[in-house]
Amino acid sequence: MDWLWDLNVIDGPLVWVLYGLSLAGLLYLFIRRARLLWYLSAIIALLVGALLAVATVWLLFDLLDLFGGPLLVGAMPWILATFAAIALAILTICWRVTWKRRVLAVVCILVFGATGAIGVNGAYGLQTTLGSMFHIPSGKAVDILRPPTTPTPDPTQPLYETWKPPADMPKVGTSGPLPAGEQIPNTKSGFAARPAQIYYPPAALVKNPPALPFVLMMMGQPGDPEAKWIGGALDAIAAENNGLAPIALVVDQLGDPSKDPLCIDGKLGNVETYITQDVIPWVNTNLHVLHGRDFWTVAGYSSGGGCALYYGAKYPDTFGNIVSISGEEYQGSDVADANLKTMFGGDQAAYDAIKPTTIMTGRNYPDTDAFFSAGTADPVYLAAMQRNAAATAAAGMVTRTFEVQGGDHGVGSLTGGLDQTLRALYPRLGLSKP
Repeated sequence: MDWLWDLNVIDGPLVWVLYGLSLAGLLYLFIRRARLLWYLSAIIALLVGALLAVATVWLLFDLLDLFGGPLLVGAMPWILATFAAIALAILTICWRVTWKRRVLAVVCILVFGATGAIGVNGAYGLQTTLGSMFHIPSGKAVDILRPPTTPTPDPTQPLYETWKPPADMPKVGTSGPLPAGEQIPNTKSGFAARPAQIYYPPAALVKNPPALPFVLMMMGQPGDPEAKWIGGALDAIAAENNGLAPIALVVDQLGDPSKDPLCIDGKLGNVETYITQDVIPWVNTNLHVLHGRDFWTVAGYSSGGGCALYYGAKYPDTFGNIVSISGEEYQGSDVADANLKTMFGGDQAAYDAIKPTTIMTGRNYPDTDAFFSAGTADPVYLAAMQRNAAATAAAGMVTRTFEVQGGDHGVGSLTGGLDQTLRALYPRLGLSKP
């Protein structure tokens, strides 16, 4: 079944087959040897379907704000077309037609729905395979490259000054899930995390690799712990820096993609214990990384970005750097009222206590660097970036912000934000000149 889950749902053959079937189905339903009454009714059905789409989006995204921000502009045409086409199919079923035509209309509803889902998913661009749309992990496992048995101290000189890549170093790194039998144990937390993924840069894939900086990454919600995004960004930067890049581990802070535990120990699991007492000790034992806090970065996208700021603020002795890509202002800020009720029983003080701004109050972070990015077409998260940057700067962190021009809350802001923030992080990690 791997071949099925690996099907491309952005621009692969499956997408174009669905497009063709939907167009053919729409024409089949609309064009008939019928009187004028049918065509007037069909046009009205299409318009009613489109109006229902607008009303649904307004209710879910604007009035109830169930998703913490507006629908992406690129997704709206797909929703309009899907609702309109399904309305036409329903009209066909209710009309005086043959049973064959009714059955084909039902089939068309399924095809229209699948095409609309593919189209909306493509507008966001984050789930690139059929498996990822259903949160089914796939991809070839990446063997763990363990550190030497005799530990070596962190270097006194930046790596970019001392590293000489061997002739047989690969041009790109490798990323994917950890082997099935070597997943990170949840001994301390009991948290049911989904399989983690790892990225190794070219410099880690040689015979005698150097110890490298480390990035702990978390993706958004709903979403999966996929290393391909940060891996792709780091490969591009490593190509300009003799193959040097951090080793990146992408972990799951959700457990269930439909739920957000807010990266704390709470009603939805002991996520914080998982990160601090399961993941971090595993990294120190199993990865060939530098150990100084200056070389350790906690990063995240969207809800993961809110978690990155939380862990960076709370555990500065572990993480010397924070990277938030289109990050939430605080954990669960997109549906704060619902989280207040379900996670804290309405106790506002308890919710406020876990917010990064609260944690940073009265503390000073003179040796922590914070990097933020957001898309210029993503007003909710752009404003969150600006507020968080102001808070980290006030707490003494060296703070930099980056705007991804034209970026909304989709793949463009993720890839653009990773590129800009990680390039700025490189000198801090000793991977490029200041």
